[in-house]
Amino acid sequence: MDAITVTEGAETFTCNAYLVDGERTVLIDAGTMDGVVDVIAEHVDDLDAVYLTHQHGDHVGALDAVLDEFDPELLAYADHPRRTGALDDGDVVGIGDEEFAVIHTPGHADDHVAFVSESTILSGDVVVHDDGAFEGGSFGRTDMAGQSREELIESIERILDRLPESVEHMYAGHGGEFHGDVRDVIETALSRAERREPKYPE
Repeated sequence: MDAITVTEGAETFTCNAYLVDGERTVLIDAGTMDGVVDVIAEHVDDLDAVYLTHQHGDHVGALDAVLDEFDPELLAYADHPRRTGALDDGDVVGIGDEEFAVIHTPGHADDHVAFVSESTILSGDVVVHDDGAFEGGSFGRTDMAGQSREELIESIERILDRLPESVEHMYAGHGGEFHGDVRDVIETALSRAERREPKYPE
């Protein structure tokens, strides 16, 4: 699967928002970048759907602009004023030319989900390859109100339980994309999360 990071040129803090073209053209998160609509339009004429990994501000800041421009479906785990369909644990959804299983992965956010196919994981913020805190396997922060390190650990374990051995591509909400031994990256992130140490020591 090829994913285009449409927020790559952002000059302010945002998530990685991924555009996946194919049988079902989908945007994973919308980010906060001004002009993201123009970047999307450079690659596709139509957008079938936007799927949200979660609704933190850095993932939905440009959502209304995307919905207004392309009028796609909006699927999310939690309610949203413009949501047209729900994402639930165990659902199977089309992204590009592949089918992805939806995994509910709370801890960083109650409504967080990840998407896993036979080749790829779109992991949002629950687990990432690199994020400035750790390289080669990191995890979403859990030090703010409403977050839980214990739930996040359980979520990473749930991903590992459901992750096909054939997955070799990771597209996370922050940091760089990764291609290779994705299971090792996630296991490294789990080990670090299990230490219960602050992700960002003061």
